[in-house]
Amino acid sequence: MKISLVLSVLAVTLGLSGCGLFKQGTNEGAPAATPQAGNEAAGPSNEVPTVRLITAQTPAVRAYRKIGARHIYKTYPKRIYKGRIPPLVYAVVVTETDIDSTGHVTGVHFSRTPSHAPEVSGKIAELIREASPLPNPGKLGAHTYVDTWLWDKSGQFQLDSITEGQRSR
Repeated sequence: MKISLVLSVLAVTLGLSGCGLFKQGTNEGAPAATPQAGNEAAGPSNEVPTVRLITAQTPAVRAYRKIGARHIYKTYPKRIYKGRIPPLVYAVVVTETDIDSTGHVTGVHFSRTPSHAPEVSGKIAELIREASPLPNPGKLGAHTYVDTWLWDKSGQFQLDSITEGQRSR
Protein backbone atom coordinates (compact mmCIF):
# COMPACT_ATOMS: atom_id res chain seq x y z
CA MET A 1 0.00 0.00 0.00
CA LYS A 2 2.76 2.45 0.97
CA ILE A 3 4.79 1.76 -2.19
CA SER A 4 1.76 2.26 -4.41
CA LEU A 5 1.05 5.61 -2.75
CA VAL A 6 4.65 6.74 -3.29
CA LEU A 7 4.51 5.62 -6.93
CA SER A 8 1.21 7.44 -7.44
CA VAL A 9 2.59 10.68 -5.98
CA LEU A 10 5.71 10.32 -8.13
CA ALA A 11 3.63 9.76 -11.27
CA VAL A 12 1.48 12.83 -10.57
CA THR A 13 4.56 14.95 -9.82
CA LEU A 14 6.27 13.88 -13.04
CA GLY A 15 3.09 14.49 -15.01
CA LEU A 16 2.68 18.00 -13.62
CA SER A 17 6.34 18.90 -14.07
CA GLY A 18 5.77 19.45 -17.79
CA CYS A 19 2.76 21.68 -17.21
CA GLY A 20 3.59 25.37 -17.73
CA LEU A 21 1.14 26.36 -15.00
CA PHE A 22 3.30 24.74 -12.32
CA LYS A 23 6.76 25.75 -13.52
CA GLN A 24 8.72 28.05 -11.23
CA GLY A 25 10.59 31.06 -12.60
CA THR A 26 14.35 31.16 -12.80
CA ASN A 27 16.56 33.57 -10.93
CA GLU A 28 17.19 36.75 -12.88
CA GLY A 29 20.62 36.86 -14.45
CA ALA A 30 21.33 33.21 -13.67
CA PRO A 31 22.07 30.76 -16.48
CA ALA A 32 19.34 28.25 -17.20
CA ALA A 33 19.85 24.76 -15.82
CA THR A 34 20.60 22.15 -18.43
CA PRO A 35 19.57 18.66 -17.36
CA GLN A 36 21.82 15.86 -18.57
CA ALA A 37 20.28 12.49 -19.29
CA GLY A 38 21.71 9.54 -17.39
CA ASN A 39 23.67 11.77 -15.01
CA GLU A 40 21.74 10.97 -11.80
CA ALA A 41 24.48 8.79 -10.31
CA ALA A 42 27.36 11.01 -11.40
CA GLY A 43 27.86 12.38 -7.87
CA PRO A 44 27.09 15.67 -6.17
CA SER A 45 26.39 18.71 -8.27
CA ASN A 46 28.57 21.79 -7.91
CA GLU A 47 25.74 24.16 -8.67
CA VAL A 48 22.42 24.90 -7.09
CA PRO A 49 19.70 24.57 -9.75
CA THR A 50 18.26 27.84 -11.05
CA VAL A 51 14.76 26.52 -10.37
CA ARG A 52 14.58 26.25 -6.59
CA LEU A 53 13.52 22.82 -5.40
CA ILE A 54 13.23 21.95 -1.73
CA THR A 55 15.10 18.73 -1.06
CA ALA A 56 12.94 15.84 0.12
CA GLN A 57 13.31 15.25 3.86
CA THR A 58 15.21 11.96 3.65
CA PRO A 59 17.14 10.65 6.67
CA ALA A 60 20.37 12.05 5.14
CA VAL A 61 18.80 15.50 4.70
CA ARG A 62 17.43 15.50 8.26
CA ALA A 63 20.88 14.50 9.54
CA TYR A 64 22.46 17.35 7.58
CA ARG A 65 19.94 19.80 9.09
CA LYS A 66 21.35 18.93 12.51
CA ILE A 67 24.94 19.25 11.25
CA GLY A 68 24.15 22.65 9.72
CA ALA A 69 22.38 23.79 12.90
CA ARG A 70 25.33 22.73 15.07
CA HIS A 71 27.64 24.73 12.80
CA ILE A 72 25.47 27.82 13.27
CA TYR A 73 25.41 27.23 17.04
CA LYS A 74 29.24 26.98 17.09
CA THR A 75 29.50 30.15 15.01
CA TYR A 76 27.25 32.16 17.36
CA PRO A 77 27.53 30.58 20.84
CA LYS A 78 26.48 33.78 22.66
CA ARG A 79 23.36 34.15 20.47
CA ILE A 80 21.91 30.74 21.39
CA TYR A 81 18.97 30.81 23.79
CA LYS A 82 19.89 28.49 26.68
CA GLY A 83 17.29 26.07 28.00
CA ARG A 84 13.69 25.72 26.92
CA ILE A 85 12.47 28.61 24.83
CA PRO A 86 9.35 30.55 26.01
CA PRO A 87 5.97 29.33 24.74
CA LEU A 88 5.39 32.56 22.82
CA VAL A 89 8.57 33.35 20.92
CA TYR A 90 9.00 36.78 19.36
CA ALA A 91 9.33 35.40 15.82
CA VAL A 92 9.26 32.10 13.95
CA VAL A 93 11.09 32.19 10.62
CA VAL A 94 11.44 29.32 8.15
CA THR A 95 14.60 29.66 6.06
CA GLU A 96 15.51 27.96 2.82
CA THR A 97 19.28 28.22 2.42
CA ASP A 98 20.74 27.20 -0.94
CA ILE A 99 24.18 25.66 -0.57
CA ASP A 100 26.60 24.34 -3.15
CA SER A 101 28.36 20.98 -2.95
CA THR A 102 31.08 22.44 -0.71
CA GLY A 103 28.66 24.03 1.79
CA HIS A 104 28.98 27.63 0.59
CA VAL A 105 25.75 29.59 0.91
CA THR A 106 24.52 30.72 -2.50
CA GLY A 107 21.15 32.13 -1.46
CA VAL A 108 18.84 32.65 1.51
CA HIS A 109 15.07 32.63 1.04
CA PHE A 110 12.14 32.53 3.43
CA SER A 111 8.96 30.46 3.33
CA ARG A 112 7.65 32.02 6.55
CA THR A 113 8.42 35.48 7.88
CA PRO A 114 6.85 37.38 10.78
CA SER A 115 4.82 40.39 9.65
CA HIS A 116 5.10 41.93 13.14
CA ALA A 117 8.92 41.63 13.17
CA PRO A 118 10.21 42.21 9.63
CA GLU A 119 13.71 43.05 10.89
CA VAL A 120 14.28 39.48 12.08
CA SER A 121 14.42 37.95 8.59
CA GLY A 122 17.18 40.31 7.51
CA LYS A 123 19.19 39.57 10.65
CA ILE A 124 18.82 35.82 10.09
CA ALA A 125 19.90 36.09 6.44
CA GLU A 126 22.97 38.03 7.57
CA LEU A 127 23.82 35.42 10.23
CA ILE A 128 23.50 32.58 7.71
CA ARG A 129 25.67 34.31 5.11
CA GLU A 130 28.35 35.13 7.71
CA ALA A 131 28.35 31.48 8.88
CA SER A 132 29.18 30.33 5.33
CA PRO A 133 30.54 27.89 4.45
CA LEU A 134 28.40 25.36 6.24
CA PRO A 135 29.85 21.86 6.62
CA ASN A 136 30.41 19.96 3.38
CA PRO A 137 27.15 18.15 2.50
CA GLY A 138 29.05 15.16 1.07
CA LYS A 139 26.94 12.92 -1.15
CA LEU A 140 23.91 15.20 -0.73
CA GLY A 141 25.67 17.74 -2.91
CA ALA A 142 24.16 21.12 -3.64
CA HIS A 143 20.71 21.42 -2.12
CA THR A 144 18.38 23.64 -0.12
CA TYR A 145 18.92 23.41 3.62
CA VAL A 146 15.63 24.19 5.41
CA ASP A 147 15.35 25.09 9.09
CA THR A 148 13.04 26.98 11.42
CA TRP A 149 14.46 29.76 13.57
CA LEU A 150 12.79 30.39 16.94
CA TRP A 151 13.75 34.00 17.71
CA ASP A 152 13.49 35.50 21.19
CA LYS A 153 12.96 39.25 21.87
CA SER A 154 16.53 39.35 23.22
CA GLY A 155 17.94 38.49 19.78
CA GLN A 156 18.88 35.01 20.91
CA PHE A 157 17.54 32.01 19.02
CA GLN A 158 17.27 28.28 18.72
CA LEU A 159 16.95 26.23 15.56
CA ASP A 160 14.07 23.79 15.39
CA SER A 161 16.25 20.90 14.25
CA ILE A 162 18.15 20.92 17.59
CA THR A 163 15.90 22.95 19.88
CA GLU A 164 15.72 22.18 23.58
CA GLY A 165 11.94 22.54 23.30
CA GLN A 166 9.50 25.09 24.67
CA ARG A 167 8.33 25.76 28.19
CA SER A 168 4.66 25.27 28.84
CA ARG A 169 4.47 28.63 30.70
